[in-house]
Amino acid sequence: MNNNLLSAGHTACSGCGQSLAARMVIDAAGKNTVVVNNTGCLEVFSTAYPESAWGVPWVHSLFENAAAVASGVEAGLIYLGKKDSINVIAQGGDGSTADIGLQALSGMLERGHDILYVCYDNEAYMNTGVQRSGLTPFDTNTTTSPSGKKSSGNIRPKKPMPEIANAHGIPYVATASAGYPQDIQRKVKKALSIKGPKYLQIHVPCPLGWRHEPNLTIEVGKLAVECGLYPLIEYESGKLSAVRKISAKPVEEYLKVQGRFKHLLSNPEEIKKIQAIADYNIEKYGLKLQTEAGS
Repeated sequence: MNNNLLSAGHTACSGCGQSLAARMVIDAAGKNTVVVNNTGCLEVFSTAYPESAWGVPWVHSLFENAAAVASGVEAGLIYLGKKDSINVIAQGGDGSTADIGLQALSGMLERGHDILYVCYDNEAYMNTGVQRSGLTPFDTNTTTSPSGKKSSGNIRPKKPMPEIANAHGIPYVATASAGYPQDIQRKVKKALSIKGPKYLQIHVPCPLGWRHEPNLTIEVGKLAVECGLYPLIEYESGKLSAVRKISAKPVEEYLKVQGRFKHLLSNPEEIKKIQAIADYNIEKYGLKLQTEAGS
């Protein structure tokens, strides 16, 4: 018997990191949960009319306004006297969170709604053709930031959404990865135990857009964390409270398994730039494991 609240049989791509992460999120949240979902891959593959893979009440919003709709859901539950027994989760992809939906998300956080917002970060607009988003990493080859003789891909740095959320003075902000499913569930449960607005950003490898083998999804997710390009961190009441320590692998180990970075493998100068991003994260958050000698 399938007891998952996100059932199998949906139409996600083989190896989809987002489907794995979404299942971890909703199973951790439990059946007394209302989900509001922005337009995007997750909405398309899990709710093709007239079917739904969700075992909880689920609302489809526009591309940009899950946070606003979820705010209305929370207000309705408060009016009915049911909010204390029901979780409200708003969720969307990186584009609908960091770009199109940033204003609605900021309003939800600023007003203090008791809602968990989950961003499934696959680092581009995958559902509409792999266009770059504000969370697309530096030098990534996408359909709107193509690599070529005069370009190494996306010229902009990844937008610091966890820090933007944290700047709203909310009680909990965290990042997670599909490479570490148990960590996702721990952070969801922790977030839902806290009153007020919460923000969780989950790195979800996309075999289609990242051009890696579907069976490597977990490995790719772990490599992003282990090289320092995707730090796993937690903020509580504005202060950095926890980080996942790493061995600090070279970024090339992460880049070489993905077609979206294939153009960089013969360009050591660009790889150095990406290594510098990882090194900055490692220093900023104190990510590196210390040896017994303290080196």
